[in-house]
Amino acid sequence: MEATRIIAVRHGETAWNVDGRIQGQLDIALNDRGRWQAQRAGEALAGEAITAVYTSDLERAQATARSIAAAFGLPVAADRGLRERGFGRFEGLTFEEIHQAWPEEAQQWRKRVPQWQPPEGGESLLQLRERVGRTVHALAGRHAGGQIVMVTHGGVLDALYRIATGQAVDAPRTWQLPNAAINRLLWTPGGFTLVGWSDTQHLEAQAIDENTP
Repeated sequence: MEATRIIAVRHGETAWNVDGRIQGQLDIALNDRGRWQAQRAGEALAGEAITAVYTSDLERAQATARSIAAAFGLPVAADRGLRERGFGRFEGLTFEEIHQAWPEEAQQWRKRVPQWQPPEGGESLLQLRERVGRTVHALAGRHAGGQIVMVTHGGVLDALYRIATGQAVDAPRTWQLPNAAINRLLWTPGGFTLVGWSDTQHLEAQAIDENTP
C-alpha cells in the first residue's frame, strides 16, 4: 500500500492561549490573530495537492480548517477523535490556579504520569495516545497515495509526534507546538514517519507554543 502524506496543523490562537488557560474540550473561538494565522496557513498550503481536510469538531479547529479548505474548494470533515485531551475539572483554569487548589494532582500532571487522569472525566496520556493513534491511522488509511490535512490541537500533535518518533508519553518535550504551524508525516500500515515539524515560515512571528505540561 502506498503511503499517505499527512499535513497536521494546530488550530490558530485563542484568547485562552494568550492567557495560559486550559481549553481541553471546551469550545473556545479563535481570536483575531488566530483567524489571521488560519488564513496564512491556507495561503501557505494553496499550492499543495490535497485530497481531504479533516478537523477536530471543536470550533477553534474547525474555523482553522475552513480557512485551509477554502484554498482547495474542499469540504471539511469533523472527527471527534481529533479533539484535544479532556482535562475534566481543570478546563477553564490556569496551571497556577490548579496548583493552588490541587497541588498533588498538579504534580501528577507536571510529571506526566502516564496513567493519571484529570478528575471529573479527564483523559490519561495513555488514553490520549491510543485515541490519537487509532484515529489518525483510520483517517490516513482512507487516502493511500494521497495527501490530507488534519487540523487539531497541541495535545493531539504532541501525542502524534511521540508515536512517530517512538518516544514515551512521559518523556520531556523538546519540540515546539505553535499555533497554526505546519507539521508533516508519512503514514503506512506499519506506522508513522516524521518528515518535518513546526514550520512557521508563513507567520510573521512565532505563535504561542502549547504551554501545558
